[in-house]
Amino acid sequence: MTAPRRAAVLMVQGTSSSVGKSLLVTGLCRLFADAGVSIAPFKAQNMSNNAAVTDTGGEIGRAQWVQARAARVRPRVEMNPVLLKPESDHRSQVILLGRPLATLGYRDYRDRREVTWPAITGALDTLRAEHDLVIIEGAGSPAETNLRDRDVVNMSVALHAGAPVLLAGDIDRGGVFAHLYGTWALLAPEERALVRGFILNKFRGDASLLTPAIDDLQRLTGIPTAGIVPWFPRHEIPEEDAVALETRASDGTEAWAGIDVAVVRFPRIANFDDLDPLTAETDVRVRWVESPAEWGDPDLVILPGTKSTIADLDWVRGQGLDAPLKASVARRAAVLGLCGGYQMLGASLADPAHVEGPREHADGLGLLPVTTTFAPGKRTVQSRATVTADRGLLAGAQGLAVTGYEIHAGQTSGGAAVVTLPDGAAAGAADEGGWVVGCYIHGLLHNTEFRRTLLTNVAGRRDRRYTPAPPRDDEAAFDRLAEALRASLDLGLLGELTGITL
Repeated sequence: MTAPRRAAVLMVQGTSSSVGKSLLVTGLCRLFADAGVSIAPFKAQNMSNNAAVTDTGGEIGRAQWVQARAARVRPRVEMNPVLLKPESDHRSQVILLGRPLATLGYRDYRDRREVTWPAITGALDTLRAEHDLVIIEGAGSPAETNLRDRDVVNMSVALHAGAPVLLAGDIDRGGVFAHLYGTWALLAPEERALVRGFILNKFRGDASLLTPAIDDLQRLTGIPTAGIVPWFPRHEIPEEDAVALETRASDGTEAWAGIDVAVVRFPRIANFDDLDPLTAETDVRVRWVESPAEWGDPDLVILPGTKSTIADLDWVRGQGLDAPLKASVARRAAVLGLCGGYQMLGASLADPAHVEGPREHADGLGLLPVTTTFAPGKRTVQSRATVTADRGLLAGAQGLAVTGYEIHAGQTSGGAAVVTLPDGAAAGAADEGGWVVGCYIHGLLHNTEFRRTLLTNVAGRRDRRYTPAPPRDDEAAFDRLAEALRASLDLGLLGELTGITL
């Protein structure tokens, strides 16, 4: 009998969150795919509201969806068997193999390990049976000793798979050698034995100055540095976590002749990569706002997706953002609400089944003639729709086909449909003039012709400059990242760890 196929594995862990693990795995996926290797990404557990929908209707972390594209394979739920979508500081919706399991606090969730761990190991084993190599991504830090007994994403996965580990640190933050050494030192002996290389990530400067510290680190640990990876300030690959938005705030007071876009940064913001195509437009400035002082006089206001619509609607009012929003509408600014942002723009929201929380009713912002009712269950599909409106923000867009995906629990009714699904159901609505628009389809602005039409209409109404930028080439971004890793990582070490020659 032929033994079952078991792919080689390589794992990237980090000294903390946001050290660049997701980007490194994305680049490695493309690097090995370019060598003709059948490769799949894997992250056992992801905590993020930036989700994507597979073609089977399952939810996974957006980062794993992007990594699958870099690997040139179809995204699937096995690549991220557990997705935690935070709804508050103390509870998250648990997505298991693409489908909602429950909404739990941490203590209740950790007691579900007997459910989540078999799903995780089964998913990884499935990928290993179908590919030549699986690149595994860790989460946060493996050195959180208080979490070791319930770990399902870092060293437990590495031990299960016998995976060699590359430990990455963010040198741009400072203290990277202490972070790497301290993480290694806190690991259990059997975990420490799996660490086979260090990566100094996000480096800017003269790499030769690092040599004494690199030598000291290897002398203390016996582990070589596998590479010094450069800083990528504009890598054009979607970010995994909302922490990436923390440096994007602006008050909008500086002179700007192009289109000024204010995006409301909800505490529970979801699918914020919906806005990435706007940041690639030369004549568009995207600002993330959280207070009236940052509001300015935007030409377009966007209310993005959120994991908790009613709670974030309360936050909007608590921050005093409802008044400047309505003042902007009076000054002829356009408004676009996406998913949860669309729901907020309506007249009211009802939650009789307590899907979102204890509140059964909330008044909406009253800018769209629609109402939303939440009910158990969730719509998670890839969508193809047609623009049916030809006024206001969508003038000239009638008949355009748009694609994207939907992730929402609420059903919205009322108003004239402006974006229609193949079955005739409305996926969006507008106000009477067409300058306030809401839509359930994530990825709407990734549709180039639609985006250009929308921005042209905004520019014309507000007398702003707008020349469409060339479409962003995601494949080229993956290739640039792979080439940077090829130039900065020890390819011989990668070959030794995977058995695959690059």
